[in-house]
This record gives sequence, structure tokens and C-alpha cells, in this order.
Amino acid sequence: MATEKELLQAKHRLEEAQMRDREKERKARTRRLIQEGAVLEKVLPNIKEVKVDALEEYLKELLKI
Repeated sequence: MATEKELLQAKHRLEEAQMRDREKERKARTRRLIQEGAVLEKVLPNIKEVKVDALEEYLKELLKI
């Protein structure tokens, strides 16, 4: 039968695995957002001068969302 120490170790291993998964997902999201931003800047070079709210409205109107 598993001792209290072994149960605690198993719990910590599970928590560490979950943290690694969350960090992996966060890094993948960050990479995706950076890539999408780069594409947006490439297609619309003057986008750097536009405020985020104005960009959102422009894209909504353009895409009819």
C-alpha cells in the first residue's frame, strides 16, 4: 500500500506535469499571437500607428462581424 509520502510525491508530480502543460499552451499561444501580429503588420504596414480599438473596429467592419 502506498505511503503518505508516496501519495504526496505522486500529487506533486501530477501538479508539475499540469504546470508544464499550461506553460506549453501559454508559449504556443504567445507564438501564435506574435506570428499573427507579424502577418497583420506585413499586410497593413501602417498598422503600427493605429490604436487597438480602431483596428478592432476596422477589422470588424471589413469582415462584417
